[in-house]
Amino acid sequence: MGFDIAGDPCLPGIDLADMGRSNATPLLESRRLRDCGTIGDMAADSAWVVEQAKALGFDLCGVVRPEQFPELARFGEWLGRGYAGEMAYLEDLRRREPSRVMEDLRSVVVCALNYNTRHPYSTTAAAQCAGDDDEPRGWISRYAWGDDYHEVLWGKLNALVEAMKEEIAEPFAARAYADTGPVAERVLAKHAGLGWLGKNTLLLNETLGSWLFLGVIFTSLDLAASLGPAEVAPPDLCGNCRQCLDACPTGALVEPYVLDARRCISYLTIELRGGIPEEFREAMGWQVYGCDICQDVCPFNRSAPVKELKFFQPRICHCKQGEESALRARSGEKQIPRANNALGMTGRGAARSHARQGSAEGVNSGDEYLLTPKLAWLAGLSEEEFREVFRGSAVKRAKWAGLVRNACIALGNSGIREGAETFERIVSLLGWLVESENPTIVESARWALSRIKKAEVRN
Repeated sequence: MGFDIAGDPCLPGIDLADMGRSNATPLLESRRLRDCGTIGDMAADSAWVVEQAKALGFDLCGVVRPEQFPELARFGEWLGRGYAGEMAYLEDLRRREPSRVMEDLRSVVVCALNYNTRHPYSTTAAAQCAGDDDEPRGWISRYAWGDDYHEVLWGKLNALVEAMKEEIAEPFAARAYADTGPVAERVLAKHAGLGWLGKNTLLLNETLGSWLFLGVIFTSLDLAASLGPAEVAPPDLCGNCRQCLDACPTGALVEPYVLDARRCISYLTIELRGGIPEEFREAMGWQVYGCDICQDVCPFNRSAPVKELKFFQPRICHCKQGEESALRARSGEKQIPRANNALGMTGRGAARSHARQGSAEGVNSGDEYLLTPKLAWLAGLSEEEFREVFRGSAVKRAKWAGLVRNACIALGNSGIREGAETFERIVSLLGWLVESENPTIVESARWALSRIKKAEVRN
């Protein structure tokens, strides 16, 4: 995620029972409640907050005093170049001036949560799926495989605020943001000592890499900064490496440390409404929600530690929705063969599908899996099915029409050929989508059909 993917800052509170404490070490024993104010107290409170955050399951935590950091001063120039695209919410002045976020702001607590899993990176998975011509698949960014990370972070951040209120007698105000408010989390994280900003614009930590969710707590408490007056933020270790710039399919990293979001696949598949510019469609490949490539190739992620948090494991959908129901709607129930999986596959294609999905515990024949999901299933989801499948998921940010649009583009890039077991059904599905009432879906499906037909002519 090379830029903020903001959610709704007014979402209801989260049940903390399962998110804040179940997978963390026991909460620290409370020290004697006391007023703070001296330098010693500020330092002690800051150290306690950091340790408490880690007890709640965060991997990193630091404290920073709100200042006009150099990165924030350059943000206006970035906006002036038009690099934010349609993300008008990034123009909020509070992103450049943290003191505007809340009155009497004195400290910001920055927390990081590792979301890396044991599953392969997108660059590896793409190679593994490349030979499967019968069953085109897509890629959902690994941060969106499981539960909505905003809610997971909120649960932990709110638990930390409650623990602070129990520990510190002094009344204070606190406001938690989980990638949801007018906050430049990565800049604050850098100056809280959590890492440096890499050439792909993401926060990098020498040990943990960049698979990190960031959340912050703005507070009126006087807390000692994690970096003392004579200390500086962690050094930039990117050196001469430019793997992220060279690997970006759309050239979104226009220079080191500068992202043109209008070219970024994450922006195109999530934030952009309407049609995707044709110049980027082929380069998108199989990406249907977000993009991990600039992180996949980063040397600091080669040995990044893995966590098995259940929140972030790929979701398994026990359903027979999507392409099958779409085709029945077009052709009539009797004309579409029922099957144990949404594509009605048999033989070799079904065997490969089940072998791949069967690597995940609990995945059965007919289930759908958000790790390399079937493109036809995604493209065929109705709006109601989309809401059901992606309830409590970050994927809902793209909206139903956006995800179907993305799946159409990926189908157009899939290289599926006549003779493949699913060819006729996919062509029929795209033909049905051409008749949609949504003009973006119509145009995207037509483009996909034209690509498939061109591929047939070439072959």
